[in-house]
Parts: sequence; C-alpha cells; structure tokens
Amino acid sequence: MPDRPVVTLDVSVLLRLPVPPSAVEHSATDQTPEDAIETASQQLNAAVRDELLTLVRRMTPRRFERVILELPGAMGFGGGDLTNGRLTAQGADDGIDGIIHEDALGLDAVFVQAKRYAEDHRVGRPDMQKFIGSLTGEGATKGVFVTTSDFSRDASDYLRRVQHRVALINGRRLADLMLTHGVGVRTRATYLIRTVDRDFFDEAEI
Repeated sequence: MPDRPVVTLDVSVLLRLPVPPSAVEHSATDQTPEDAIETASQQLNAAVRDELLTLVRRMTPRRFERVILELPGAMGFGGGDLTNGRLTAQGADDGIDGIIHEDALGLDAVFVQAKRYAEDHRVGRPDMQKFIGSLTGEGATKGVFVTTSDFSRDASDYLRRVQHRVALINGRRLADLMLTHGVGVRTRATYLIRTVDRDFFDEAEI
C-alpha cells in the first residue's frame, strides 16, 4: 500500500491562530502549566485537522479510496489487519468503493463508499439511494459513507427511513478520525507531566 500522507506542522502556525476571547479576559497567571499545555494541544490539533482535510481533498479519487479503506483498519476493523479490506475494481464499483471485514475472521463485511467532493458540494439523496441499492444488491446491511464535504438534509432523512445501518462520516469527522487513529499523521514530540508522589513521602519508616 502507498505511504500514508504525512502532515507536519510549522510552529509558526500557532502564531497565526486567533486568540479566544476567554484568553484575553484572563491573565497568564490564572492558567496552570497543565492548562497551557492542553490549550496548545487543542490549537495544534485544530490546525492539523484543517491541513489534513485540505490534503485529502487534493488526492486523486483512487488514492482517496485507499485512505478511506485504511482508516477502518486503523480503528480496529478486520482485527487491525489492512489485508482484511479491499478496493473494488476501478471504474466498476457501482456505488461501492471498498469492503472491509469487521473482524479478523471475516465473518461480517462492511461496504464503503467514498466521495471526494469540494466543501460546497454536499452528498445528496441520489448518492445515498445508489449506495443503499448497492448494499441491497450485495445482501448487505452495514455500510460506511465517507465524504470530504458533508451530507444534505435529504440524504440524512432518507437514511433514517431504511433498514440498513450506515455510518456517515463528513469531512470534519474524517479529519478527526484520521488524527485520533494516526492515519496520515506522525507524532513529533511527547511531553510527560510529573507530579510528586505523596504516598512515597507519607509512608512510615520501617
């Protein structure tokens, strides 16, 4: 499988991030070191999520499909083994882009549809109907529909009226999942926070 896209973040990005109003209202002395680390972590993660989504939208459709199939594997589907998932033949998916097994034994399959759309191009009801029709044709009841944009209200409402169980992942959630499960990102640094072990000092001498 091709190398994962790797996101690196220049520290200068933080300098361009807007300062929350709450940060202006409180002085630096009101924030503990742990709070400062948490705030910085949230800002860094937000910047990485935005960059991830930008890069994913620039991928070729086939590369995008591979990444979408890799994500469930990173989340533990198929026992975490990427060989338990496969793409359908290019140009002949008929509404299904990939298949991944829920467990390592391959007892139940989840069908995946991926749409690399621009931010303003929402997945509509026709796309959803086609996917549900494909699931029905395969005798399947579970699916995952992923898009780099979002889903229209008609598409979401239609899904509530069918018996199939389909998870919807829009662009924002996709970036969150990639960040959480380490797809397309790498850890640059890890910081340990140590505190005094009071029990160590409270123990009576033997």
